[in-house]
Amino acid sequence: MLKVAVIIGNPQPNSRTGKIAEMVAKTLLVGQPVDIAVIELADYASELFSRDSKRAAGLAEQVASCDLVVFASPTYKACFTGLLKAFLDRYDNNGLRGVTAIAVMTGGNAAHELAPTVTLVPLLMELGAIVPVKGLFFVVGEGADLEALVGSQGQELRLAFGRLAKLSSAFLPAAA
Repeated sequence: MLKVAVIIGNPQPNSRTGKIAEMVAKTLLVGQPVDIAVIELADYASELFSRDSKRAAGLAEQVASCDLVVFASPTYKACFTGLLKAFLDRYDNNGLRGVTAIAVMTGGNAAHELAPTVTLVPLLMELGAIVPVKGLFFVVGEGADLEALVGSQGQELRLAFGRLAKLSSAFLPAAA
């Protein structure tokens, strides 16, 4: 069974950003047996800034042991939140080695649609994560149809991962 986490860097719990991130994970893995841990970083806010926090350290270890992690944040000043940055700062270089990561960001308009690709994806790669696709950006406003927003990008994500799976089989050792 795949071990999956959705890390939500929104300071406000139960946000549209969080809902979208969960939907991305579920859309990508539809029909697969998975264990999805949804982690609201807002619940750990005071501990993320303390290097001595055992709870935050345990959370970082849990995430580093996942097969797939969706990292999600609203766009603040053309970037991801400080809350998500504080969490990611807990890792050394290659601290996410072996984790496949998807960067998801939300915003009020398309002006920052490159933000996940130019801000969050490079950080995840610096930490050793495998980031197989560009960052996903969702324009969310009041009354936005979240299912429709995720549906089209989720399908593209599934197709991209399918192509990667086909390619990766070429690198597997032949059965003896």
